[in-house]
Amino acid sequence: QVQLVESGGGLVQPGGSLRLSCAASGFTFSIYAMSWYRQAPGKERELVASITAAGGSTNYADSVKGRFTISRDNARNTVYLQMNSLKPEDTAVYYCSLPKFNNWGQGTQVTVSS
Repeated sequence: QVQLVESGGGLVQPGGSLRLSCAASGFTFSIYAMSWYRQAPGKERELVASITAAGGSTNYADSVKGRFTISRDNARNTVYLQMNSLKPEDTAVYYCSLPKFNNWGQGTQVTVSS
């Protein structure tokens, strides 16, 4: 049974940083690409970042390039999203995803506000 358990969301001021973590289990983590999505109020779900199985290649939405970094630790079965220079428009529920099987975590709320 695939399980994706997210943590690290919370309230942060504009310009601040957060690191989201996604602990994966129930599959061979190291051979699959992983992604982060987000859904903000009134908007469709957006692909934020993706990373290949070994972590050698990453892709980002234009809105987060230069500010967010996706990474993974295959020894820990964990994928991360480091979010810097946060803006109010980054406010959303963030989801960890295993694209191969269309699996999703439970989501973690990120709120960027003064």
